[in-house]
Amino acid sequence: MPVAEPSAFAQAASRGVSSALFFALTAGLLTALTPCVYPMIPITISIFGAKQRTGRARALVLATAYVAGIATMFGALGTAFALLGKAFGTFLANPWVIAPLALFFAAMAASMFGAFELSLPPVLQARLSRVGGKGVAGAFLMGIVGGIIAAPCTGPPLAGILAYVATTRDAVYGFMLLASYAVGIGVPFWAIAGFSMTLPRSGAWMESVKSIFGIALLVAALYYLKNVVPALARMTDAHPAFLAGALALAAAGVALGAVHLSFHDAMGHRIRKAAGIGLATVGLFATTNWVLTPRESSLHWHASEAAALTEAGATSRRMLIDFRADWCLPCRELELSVFANPKVVEELRNFVLFRVDLTNEDDDPTLGILKGKYGVDTLPAIRVARADGVTLGVLNQLVGPDEFLSRIASMRQGEPTP
Repeated sequence: MPVAEPSAFAQAASRGVSSALFFALTAGLLTALTPCVYPMIPITISIFGAKQRTGRARALVLATAYVAGIATMFGALGTAFALLGKAFGTFLANPWVIAPLALFFAAMAASMFGAFELSLPPVLQARLSRVGGKGVAGAFLMGIVGGIIAAPCTGPPLAGILAYVATTRDAVYGFMLLASYAVGIGVPFWAIAGFSMTLPRSGAWMESVKSIFGIALLVAALYYLKNVVPALARMTDAHPAFLAGALALAAAGVALGAVHLSFHDAMGHRIRKAAGIGLATVGLFATTNWVLTPRESSLHWHASEAAALTEAGATSRRMLIDFRADWCLPCRELELSVFANPKVVEELRNFVLFRVDLTNEDDDPTLGILKGKYGVDTLPAIRVARADGVTLGVLNQLVGPDEFLSRIASMRQGEPTP
């Protein structure tokens, strides 16, 4: 399940824009298989046909307008989260925000498991369903409404993408990623309108899809909760044996009935499903922690700017500064896949390393001064500077090891940044 946990999207983004867009598209397609979206597909297409009395080409045009409406709605959401920037990250370090957020994810998970139906009020749904009308413009407005109605099913994949987008503060990139996610949701609409494809009948398999999303939501709740519950963050180990145990636990939960059993069955099946969900959730959460646990490195990072500048002056080396935060997914991915890369480690020995932790920046005024000095207003942020503190190079995005090596090598020989 792509984007079952938030770090997965950051990993995809590290492989380039095309990888990130494809990942978002795939996540949207999987979202289209949920009970909130799936039944809308044939109904919506039939409405196009009933209203317009036109052929396949016209239906395809209307379906495209409908999907464009969904893309506009989610794209606007991506833009908003990108513009939130620092505020979003600061919230993720605040217990008064994290606890309700975790409870919200848990409530959404309960809905996925059938405890209650999570949807817009019937009166509001009926009123929204009347939005639109004939023609392309009407289909577009129907798409915007369709995106709003589908929103309750988008929790797990959307959480990972939005968490990443918020740390980039790139409004255009945020719009593109969320629009790609929406296009994934719209693929079945195009398939039916353009090729007269027949979708599988709704049934028990959709309950399994809901269960997968429910487990993903519980993992997401624990993922965010660990920012304020240290015991959850310590539930990890870099050793491969820990990963094997975590995966075995998740597999045992699935085998016990976390996905294929239902809470609507006999009591014995309910107990098995509950136990399976617990095992699968703990196993997948532990797997997430293992993935995000930095591997051992011989690199030494200064925690003090004064000490770093002193060493840089004494050794005539450039200083590389890493601005990071626990809530910043691209920052964590840099630490895991870039700074741990053997070639990168070898190159970084040519620098004096200084790391600035902005996890709780509001508690330390000096962090704001450092951000201003080195022109940092988004994360991740890498700076290369001289011993006198003059900035020589800037990197404000997650890149792979090869591109990272190329960028910092040129920075080391570069001229001061204007």
